[in-house]
Amino acid sequence: MGSQLRDLLKVGRERLAEKKISAVDAELLLAHLLGITRMELHGKVIELDDEEFDRTSLEYADLITERVSGRPTQYIMGEAPFRYLSFDVGEGVLIPRPETELLVDEVLHQLHRYADPISIVDLGSGSGAIAISLVSETAKKKDLRVVAVEKDEAALKWLNQNIGKFDLPIRVVHSSAKEALDGVKCDVVVANPPYVPTIQELPDELRYEPAQALFGGSIDGMQIPLEFISAAARLLKPGGLFACEHNEVQGPAFAKALEENFESIALHRDLNDRPRFTTAFRK
Repeated sequence: MGSQLRDLLKVGRERLAEKKISAVDAELLLAHLLGITRMELHGKVIELDDEEFDRTSLEYADLITERVSGRPTQYIMGEAPFRYLSFDVGEGVLIPRPETELLVDEVLHQLHRYADPISIVDLGSGSGAIAISLVSETAKKKDLRVVAVEKDEAALKWLNQNIGKFDLPIRVVHSSAKEALDGVKCDVVVANPPYVPTIQELPDELRYEPAQALFGGSIDGMQIPLEFISAAARLLKPGGLFACEHNEVQGPAFAKALEENFESIALHRDLNDRPRFTTAFRK
């Protein structure tokens, strides 16, 4: 990276620092503008002529202004990394997060329990990050039959776009968790439902993401997760796996709600050692 770009990046970092936004975002936005990766930004010699630099400088200032306003970096770039892939995202869909990658890990770890073809339902699929990761990472090893359920029209657009982008045989069902797939039985149900308590104040960044994908419908945030638990109990065969994300204080409420129909209930921690998701097996 030449000295001009280094100076440009320094200004971007400083503007974001004023709003306590990570310097990594400044790097991601500049790399995105230049059509390279963040690693290439630091390791590659990039030469721009005066006209290219002036144009880049103006466009970069606009991106930094967007980020300072609170709009997430992933929406600005139109993509979000998740595990080994990059998903198309924008207004109307929840941005996939690193914490959810561990839920995918655990489901992959448990697939040996089931014979091919393994039927999986992803409830509240959103961008499709969970469903698509499961299928892409087991290609040629396991025969997965995955159904992605999503009720929100705006999120459905991104779900279908990402499935098309990776050209995967995932069936999409436009439905709520409560009403989806009547009469169907499957081996695995995965979910990252809305679970934020309705009284919780969101940081500026989260205000750009769809409220219906965040808030759990009640003061404790458990109303919608309880609907997902009920749907999982209805959908799963005996011995079937349920894996569901929640916040760091909802583990006990999940365990209580699961105990009637599920066994081997286990709480799992995220990258910051906070309780983040629960797995259980249908009785």
